[in-house]
Amino acid sequence: MQPHKGARLQTLEKKISILEKATELNPDSEDLLLSLMKAYQSRDSIDVLIRRWEKILTFNSGSYTLWKQFLRVVQGEFSRFKVSELRKMYANAIQALAGACIKQHRQADPSGNATPVNPATVQLELGLVDVFIALCRLEWQAGYQELATALFQAEIEYSLFPPLVHSEHSKRRLFEHFWSSNGARIGEDGAIGWSSWLEKEEEERQRLLHEEASNVVEEGGWTGWFEPLSKTNEIEMPESTTEGDAVVEELDDGSDAKDAEEKDDIESLLKALGIDAASEGDIKIQDTKTWTKWSEAEMARDFDHWRPLRGNSDGVSRDDATADAEDDEQLLSIVLYEDVSDYLFSLNSEEARFSLASQFIDFYEGRIPQWTCTNSSSWVEKTLSLESLSYSLLEGLSKVHDVLNGKLSNPASISLEILLNNSDDSNMRSNMMKFLRNAILLCLKAFPQNYILEEAALVAEELSNTRMNSTSCSVTPCRALAKTLLKNNRQDLLLCGVYAQREAFFGNIDLSRKVFDMALSSIEGLPLDVRPNASLLYFWYAEVELANNPSESSDCSSRAMHILSCLGSGTRYSPFKCQLSSVQQLKARQGFKERVKMLSSTWARGMVDDHSAALVCCAALFEELTTGLTSALEILEHSFTMVLPERRRHSRQLEFLFNYYVGMLYKHHDELRVSKIWKALVKGLQIYPFSPHIHNALVEISFLYTSPNKLRWTFDEHCRKTQSVVTWLYALSFEMSIGGSHHRIRGLFERALENDKLHNSVILWRCFIEYERSVTCNASAAKRVFFRAIHACPWSKKLWLDGFLKLDSVLTVKELSDLQEVMREKELNLRTDIYEILLQDDMDT
Repeated sequence: MQPHKGARLQTLEKKISILEKATELNPDSEDLLLSLMKAYQSRDSIDVLIRRWEKILTFNSGSYTLWKQFLRVVQGEFSRFKVSELRKMYANAIQALAGACIKQHRQADPSGNATPVNPATVQLELGLVDVFIALCRLEWQAGYQELATALFQAEIEYSLFPPLVHSEHSKRRLFEHFWSSNGARIGEDGAIGWSSWLEKEEEERQRLLHEEASNVVEEGGWTGWFEPLSKTNEIEMPESTTEGDAVVEELDDGSDAKDAEEKDDIESLLKALGIDAASEGDIKIQDTKTWTKWSEAEMARDFDHWRPLRGNSDGVSRDDATADAEDDEQLLSIVLYEDVSDYLFSLNSEEARFSLASQFIDFYEGRIPQWTCTNSSSWVEKTLSLESLSYSLLEGLSKVHDVLNGKLSNPASISLEILLNNSDDSNMRSNMMKFLRNAILLCLKAFPQNYILEEAALVAEELSNTRMNSTSCSVTPCRALAKTLLKNNRQDLLLCGVYAQREAFFGNIDLSRKVFDMALSSIEGLPLDVRPNASLLYFWYAEVELANNPSESSDCSSRAMHILSCLGSGTRYSPFKCQLSSVQQLKARQGFKERVKMLSSTWARGMVDDHSAALVCCAALFEELTTGLTSALEILEHSFTMVLPERRRHSRQLEFLFNYYVGMLYKHHDELRVSKIWKALVKGLQIYPFSPHIHNALVEISFLYTSPNKLRWTFDEHCRKTQSVVTWLYALSFEMSIGGSHHRIRGLFERALENDKLHNSVILWRCFIEYERSVTCNASAAKRVFFRAIHACPWSKKLWLDGFLKLDSVLTVKELSDLQEVMREKELNLRTDIYEILLQDDMDT
């Protein structure tokens, strides 16, 4: 064993030497620097490694890629992890990147005029937004939900609704005044945006000054100092006294600690967590059920406390029985300007500002249409940091499980949804959707006529008034809101289309047709700059008609052909009356051909937008309905050749087009050769390895036409090539749904978690723990996995609480007490004192 270890160390030293010389010759190469730091990580201690990172970041402070990797390394290091220390590092990262953005923007535009932001600055600002989202995610997962929400509110107000000021210093002074006032913030009832609030405040101040001046003229003499309208109510925050006096002893992670025997040794795992299993503490709790009650109370309070309280909030209750216990909790829920000021930054590019708004909606589980390509760093970071299944993943995995389980009817089948047992609080979800609806409606002032945000607002309105996933409503829940928005802007064609789709979703097809017909008929009377939006509207209308065609009746197909022919031929739209003639079909086909041909030059330059992608979909759909599948597929396949492969890989619109192509292949799978479908799906998985849509189609097609081993081989190959949580989740879901062997499934978990990036995936660890506990019924194995999990992901409060809730049968009272103490040492936000539970138990008995 020792000779092999020495050979590995010798090889590693040679690798480091080569990389060091390479970085000296290419000091600006981020890939070389990342490879060098990865090699150092295999050799050096964490303290030495962090010093090396700090040195590199000093010379590369404007690299969001290096900052992201550094923060990921520090966050996953158990021995160094503390929430307060990590906050400081995020503040350094955000300030450095914000400074680099300002510097680049000034260099590109010294005059300060509002010119288009150059692509390099756009990418830097997008990276800055991703780092900020990672901070909010850390705060939320560590139990500081109020602070995460406040950070979002502060940054969105600061970036999307700033007043016109000439310096960053003045901007921050004005924002402090706004934040410390009683003004409503984004998401709260009555919020109007920071700049509008300042204007209103100034108008009110001028009015008061005028009244005061009038009083001086009438009365004469001195009337006292003028008091401003909004006075800052200073709130004295007590110094933190929750940090324990005991220091947890940490073990350095040597190379030998990674051996399999070390992993499975409970005593070693406890020692790595800073817990001495042999010591005997002062144990006042005699039953693990007390800790179970504590963890349940902790989770319940996390559900209740996700919005920051205000200094004069009416929500601060003063019930005599609980006033003292609630005081500290309420003070911690108040977020002051000092708590958010280090993380504020300005954004100049439209792309970065929209990314901030979109990721905010996605963060709070809003149902937002695909807002970015699944290859983007934003999407990849989101999947890597999942604690539970997001809606888009849950929907896809549930569909796959239903297909596989429905045909096999295997009693051993189990779904990931059941495995994670997502706890949900309907009251929290309803309040969160109301908060989101308010926030999105305000964001529409910054992004007028943005159909993605409009759809998100309408769906949030629905979910705030109905149960999640409910479609059984006599009246469409978002109808009143949609009509209000349309009254404010009658020229917003895409809003009409979004609203019409929601009516169709709730089964009101006649009203949906009426809205679509009204919108399309009014196109000719609209300004020229609005008319290009029509292709999306035609596409949505045709899709609604075909979706309302369960028996494949000719009437719905004829309606769809009529709708598409109006777009293709360029004739004025008129509501459907009769079937198309062959002359009308020919004219529409020729029109589509010419319009698609005109796109070649613009797509070759990378100018692909939603409307041109919708036009290609319309052309393909028209061919599918009139000529047949072959012609439709040719149009879509030709469109992929009009752009360079790298642009295709990073374009949201082209990914949507490919998903449409995959959907058409699956729809007609019985008419095509399996090899053609399989080849397209495998190629799609290579281009978009993080796409749930392609994974869905791959599993369903393989189940129909290929053996399980072929799909396993495909998954194994792609898991080696890409670090995609999505691929591993679908591979695990497939095995569990068909009742795969415990050995195979356990092997998948172990291989996934050996990966450098996936080792810190909370959702994979949580699935693994629950699989060992409830499926293999091996509580001891689940306990070992749990200790490994919290060592890899010390920031996830939900992961720690899984041990208290699910492993109380194998964890002793002493171990649970020690675990809670370590949680406090790591500065996770614990809202419940164990003595509250003991007191409640005494009162009950």
